[in-house]
Amino acid sequence: MRNLIYACLIITIITSCKDDTPEMEPLIINGLTYGNSNKTFEEANNNIIAALNGVAAIKIVAEIDHSANAVSVNETLLPTKVILFGNPALGTPLMQKNQLAGLDLPQKMLLFQDEDAQLKVAYNSTDYLAQRHGLAGVAALATIAGALSNFASAATTEQLVNAEVSVGLNEGIIIKNSTYSFEETYAKLVGIITKNENLKLIAELDHQANAASINLELRPTRLVVFGNPNLGSPLMQSMQTIGIDLPQKMLVFENEAGEVQVAYNDPTYLAKRHGITGNDDTLSTITDALNNISNGATN
Repeated sequence: MRNLIYACLIITIITSCKDDTPEMEPLIINGLTYGNSNKTFEEANNNIIAALNGVAAIKIVAEIDHSANAVSVNETLLPTKVILFGNPALGTPLMQKNQLAGLDLPQKMLLFQDEDAQLKVAYNSTDYLAQRHGLAGVAALATIAGALSNFASAATTEQLVNAEVSVGLNEGIIIKNSTYSFEETYAKLVGIITKNENLKLIAELDHQANAASINLELRPTRLVVFGNPNLGSPLMQSMQTIGIDLPQKMLVFENEAGEVQVAYNDPTYLAKRHGITGNDDTLSTITDALNNISNGATN
């Protein structure tokens, strides 16, 4: 009888001490790897920056504070930031296989604090890059996967979660042929962006020059990164993870056949990837703007 009483007491204690806090639903975004962190936003950011700076071959291309950009246009957004960084020795082999991979390069690390005050660190998995750009068999992918995991782990305090990948070859990429030379097309694109008071030119990357700096060959390939917080902020207010695909990017490249082309992400695809609904007007405006910019650079 005494043993039975003790057993009941133990069960009662265990039951009463049980944490009734509901478990958070996992973040499931096609091709996105993420981890939770109990660090402050600033601590996590500093840890990632320090980890990136600790590798001599890596260059931080840009740090985009989406929240600050939202405030600049009188919008509010929970803490959200994306860091763009790259290593030509690892990125060039991907573009040698498929230049369109340059649209998802340099690599990106997203930090955001959700409405539950949970800090998350996320990045595009190499499986996502491989499927979207047909990169199976490129040896650099394994090294990139390990590096991304290490950088994210510098700021996370829980095991990284890998979402399933379901993306077709070149899915969500709009490609247009240019009637101009590579240099003319690129100059027109940059000119259109810089002359538009609603747009901000954030970064220009010459993937070919970066490849040459480490004695690798790559056909002419350049990326332009630009944005408009008035249009990007509402999308991130719906789903912060789309911040990894913002700001907008356009890739100018000369393919194997000598054709000059401009490629960019279809806003509808990005919205679908991140499960964004109810932003039809914003998406339509972005779609029209990107269409006009690309047409101006190619025709």
